[in-house]
Amino acid sequence: MDKFKEIRPIVLGIVKKENKILVSKGYDKVKDEIFYRCIGGGIEFLENSKDALKREFKEELNIAISVEKFLGIAENIFTYNGKDAHELILFYNVDIKDKDYKEKYHIVDDNCETDAMWIDMDKFKNRELKIYPEQMFKYLD
Repeated sequence: MDKFKEIRPIVLGIVKKENKILVSKGYDKVKDEIFYRCIGGGIEFLENSKDALKREFKEELNIAISVEKFLGIAENIFTYNGKDAHELILFYNVDIKDKDYKEKYHIVDDNCETDAMWIDMDKFKNRELKIYPEQMFKYLD
């Protein structure tokens, strides 16, 4: 699947601890913009969304998770690095076991390296930092 030519089904896990949320850091070189996004990724053909989310956390953070409550679905049409993209996103609450908790995780995904970290949700609410997709704001309570 070419994620810049088709509607892509993805799943994102919302992990909260106190007033912080676990997010990965991204960079759009065309917009010269740093942004954050919850952990997750594409749902493969014949894979249910909960299994896809478990797989993504295992691949990206090397941890097992518990997928909790389904929160909702959103459509996200956006431009990333100068290319148009279109996603249907399923959101779930996720729980991480205490033994798997780290302040920072290193992610290698699609030949790209970044970090996932815990960031205070107020930094997103007051627009100090950007979180995508915009629909995330309804889950930052």
